[in-house]
Amino acid sequence: MVQTLLLSVLIIAICVALLCVKIILRKNGQFSSQHVHDNPGLRKKGIHCVIDQDKEARKAGKAY
Repeated sequence: MVQTLLLSVLIIAICVALLCVKIILRKNGQFSSQHVHDNPGLRKKGIHCVIDQDKEARKAGKAY
């Protein structure tokens, strides 16, 4: 039981460290934004976040 818990904590610690490599090694490192509106590929396809899509649908009078 204790070995499983320690192994799990070790795996989680390694994963967190690997996720932070970009932040640690760069001078002004930061995570890139995960928001839909910040993704240029989705913007090209005309995909917006759900809040913006809801506002547009209400403005156009469409009901889903």
